[in-house]
Amino acid sequence: MNDVEAMRRALRLAQEAAASGDVPVGALVLDPSGEVLGEGFNVRERDADPAGHAEVVALRAAAEQRGGWRLDGCTLVVTLEPCTMCAGALVSARVTRLVLGAWDEKAGAVGSLWDVVRDRRLNHRPEVTTGVLAEDSAELLRAFFEDRR
Repeated sequence: MNDVEAMRRALRLAQEAAASGDVPVGALVLDPSGEVLGEGFNVRERDADPAGHAEVVALRAAAEQRGGWRLDGCTLVVTLEPCTMCAGALVSARVTRLVLGAWDEKAGAVGSLWDVVRDRRLNHRPEVTTGVLAEDSAELLRAFFEDRR
């Protein structure tokens, strides 16, 4: 699965989050061959879970599928720039590559407000690809928040 195909799948997951009343963010983890190891969408509202971000849900599912917490060789694809918690989680899981859609100017930790994933003080720094279907991701978020206002 290439980056665009993976992001399209993540966008479908983000729509599931919106349908359940949560911020529309979707994520999936691909193994080195491009197969899906785990996927998720925001479940903070649904599960009353402060750590229920799409990235954390997907990372947990992938680690369970793999049988270990190290996700080296894997790619995390997410519709919105990860926050500090999620950026820290993907670094801790040793994810090799991050693909993101829209930037998060209010809470992003991959270059917007902070740059956790490129901090040289950390023991692991994933490769980062940005802007994949960014407008689609941003539009989904805009529509969700317009409906809430």
